[in-house]
Amino acid sequence: MGEVDQAFIQSIEHQPNLDSIEIEGIPLIDLSLSHTIDINVLVSKIGTACKNWGFFKVINHGVPLELVEKIKVAAKAFFDQPMEEKRKVKRDEVNPMGYYESEHTKNVRDWKEVFDFLIKDPSFLPASPELEDDEMRTLSNQWPENPPQFR
Repeated sequence: MGEVDQAFIQSIEHQPNLDSIEIEGIPLIDLSLSHTIDINVLVSKIGTACKNWGFFKVINHGVPLELVEKIKVAAKAFFDQPMEEKRKVKRDEVNPMGYYESEHTKNVRDWKEVFDFLIKDPSFLPASPELEDDEMRTLSNQWPENPPQFR
């Protein structure tokens, strides 16, 4: 496998204690129950999953399986491209939407790539929390040329 870049290695105090890890299973958030349980309970379950695991799986969300599969295929096609192709839509200070591969957690580089996008494009946000509503910042998605179905 070769040498691991030190940017990816956590300091000893942040490394997990492998002697005390108990595996319970990936946390599941069942949205079919969201109309029958208190929203605060749902939020608490999501918060606990994020705190303890860093992720969770949403089930019974209503998105058709065929669409989920299309999204997986398009995402894989995008992330399998060469780095220089993905970086054509890299997010930056001006546009926080797009590709990014240099996130850090506890000052250690994460072993992941992400692609951030807005559901509503464009979106209007206050330029800062102190500004009035008439001082809005417009955020827009940036999409790669390839694969075209990723858009």
